[in-house]
Amino acid sequence: MTVLSSFSSSPSASPSARRLAASAAALAAVLALLAASPSPAWAAGLAPEGDRLTVTVRDAGGGADGTYEVRCRPSGGSHPDPEGACAAVERHTRWGQDTFAPVPKDAVCTMQYGGPATARITGTWAGRRVDATYDRTNGCAIERWDRLVPLLPEVGRAEGAPGA
Repeated sequence: MTVLSSFSSSPSASPSARRLAASAAALAAVLALLAASPSPAWAAGLAPEGDRLTVTVRDAGGGADGTYEVRCRPSGGSHPDPEGACAAVERHTRWGQDTFAPVPKDAVCTMQYGGPATARITGTWAGRRVDATYDRTNGCAIERWDRLVPLLPEVGRAEGAPGA
């Protein structure tokens, strides 16, 4: 900070350089305050809870239909593989992207049918509300579903097919 303040008060510094130095100092002060502040959940005395999802699967066959609860960090719930389910979602979580985003409307997808299976995922993941639906009506939807196996059940693989 002393370098910035001595630079900004230098008689040879241009007005734009002094404004830039002042802006940088203000930004540093704001960032220091944010780093020192607890999150709103902690400030309210509430410890943040792990992620929680409810998965409802229909028409998947093989005994996979039903509604399952999944808790992550720590793993738990009524899902048959809560650790695997949490890991599948975690693998596809990226900062600034919706892990459960639908297939873009302008996507070019193969015209293949992956069966009648549908799923709905609701809850909270990475601090964001989740309400997403899944099906297997084309190649893009099948790929979107398969990315989340075992959170969603593995369906539609013929005996002897790769991964079966």
